Amino acid sequence: MRFFNTEGPIRPDDHYGLPPLQRWDLDEILTLIDQKKYFLLHAPRQTGKTTCLLTLMEFLNREGRYRAVYANLETAQAARENVALAMADIVQTVAEAAAQQASDATLESLAQAALTESAPTRALRRFLTDWCQRTPQPLVLMLDEVDALVGDTLITLLRQLRAGYPQRPTAFPQTVILCGVRDLRDYRIHARSESSPITGGSAFNIKAESLRLGDFTADETAALLQEHTTETGQVFTPDALARVWELTQGQPWLVNALAYHACFRRPEGRDRSRPITVATIDQAKEYLIVDRVTHLDQLADKLREDRVRCVIEPMLAGTLMEGVPEDDRQYLVDLGLLRRDGAGGLVVANPIYREVLPRALASGPQDTLPRIAPTWLNANGSLNPERLLEAFLAFWRQHGQPLLGSAPYHEIAPHLVLMAFLHRVVNGDGTLEREYAIGSGRMDLCLRYGPVTLGMELKVWRDGAPDPLNQGLAQLDSYLAGLGLDTGWLVIFDRRTGQPPIAERTSSTEQLSPQGRRIQVVRA
Repeated sequence: MRFFNTEGPIRPDDHYGLPPLQRWDLDEILTLIDQKKYFLLHAPRQTGKTTCLLTLMEFLNREGRYRAVYANLETAQAARENVALAMADIVQTVAEAAAQQASDATLESLAQAALTESAPTRALRRFLTDWCQRTPQPLVLMLDEVDALVGDTLITLLRQLRAGYPQRPTAFPQTVILCGVRDLRDYRIHARSESSPITGGSAFNIKAESLRLGDFTADETAALLQEHTTETGQVFTPDALARVWELTQGQPWLVNALAYHACFRRPEGRDRSRPITVATIDQAKEYLIVDRVTHLDQLADKLREDRVRCVIEPMLAGTLMEGVPEDDRQYLVDLGLLRRDGAGGLVVANPIYREVLPRALASGPQDTLPRIAPTWLNANGSLNPERLLEAFLAFWRQHGQPLLGSAPYHEIAPHLVLMAFLHRVVNGDGTLEREYAIGSGRMDLCLRYGPVTLGMELKVWRDGAPDPLNQGLAQLDSYLAGLGLDTGWLVIFDRRTGQPPIAERTSSTEQLSPQGRRIQVVRA
């Protein structure tokens, strides 16, 4: 039985999958190859790049006009800037892949000769030249994980490809396709003596195009899920199909991971007589987020990078980005963390990532929280919002100040500590949803626990700004209207200099919003 794949390339005999070459403009690819172009393919991790390259290789070899070879250079990453060690690994990796895929046992001896008789800065060029002169068809070489290489190693690779470029196709590959997560302009090439990066373009100015492999469309997402229905008879309800698209926005790994967990891990999903419902998809989503599966953990790890922080921090705070270079903004798009919406603004790529980012940042404060008795629960285990407010005020007065230092992003430290507290409240029996965006001036939270839904808006009062109370009440009206609620919390974090200690200034009062809703205004 086939299944939804979340590890490595698609194998049609084992995995559900879409025709890989339909995700590209194949005519454009073939035209670039016919024109002897060198180009890039980039896309976020686990979106199907390797599957597409392997399928293209099989297509070209089956057609017979070209000899196509795929090689993954990831193992050379361990050599860092040891050029001799790295280039030996790259040459041997390409030779071994070519020997296996082209069934030519002599290629490894060619590689050994090139490494023995040439300097590391010339060995790859020598090997490719000797190989192409022996091959009747023009060579199409696909190099994957190129952007895993750094510094002098990456420069050496790119410059050898550039140096051999004029000899194509008789004495050098007709086409080279470089593949990785990032576009060439973001290859981080650092010389040992320099702190600033040298741009990749200067070492590889023969690039003709930079192609990006996109996410699934809504139709492609539905088509992939339909493969499971066709094979097993188990259907996804229309609402479940819509929910998968809503949560993932077509990110290929997320689509496969949600569907795999829903259909092959959930007990109700393994019963093929039962349809996959919205509830099953939502439970699968919570599993992926709470268990921090590898794909999501890799994204969360990026939050430590300064160039990621300078974009994500103002986004979570709802403030404007100031002075963030275009390359840094594009870097987050290339990673797949963000996308540009229809109006051209930056937004988090999908609702699952939107949940993962602040949750990952709040994990430090959450792990630092002291033991808190669940005084917010009624005797029957239901949530009591009034007691929850009392518990939060007591917690904030006692622990707010020291816990702010455990938050990794200083500007939104209060938000992260509050979210850590609320995660302790839901504790697997409820959910905490977030909405935030650049320039919105706020973060909205929705806590769901059994039949209780609690809407909150977080604002920050900074030096030189007016009291955000009136603006917050009006904004919270809009948020609560969308949730169908008549009450909510407005939490104003006072970050102005010279204020009394948190224990002294934390308070709560009830006020009416402009539309008559009862709002608990917390000043913290």
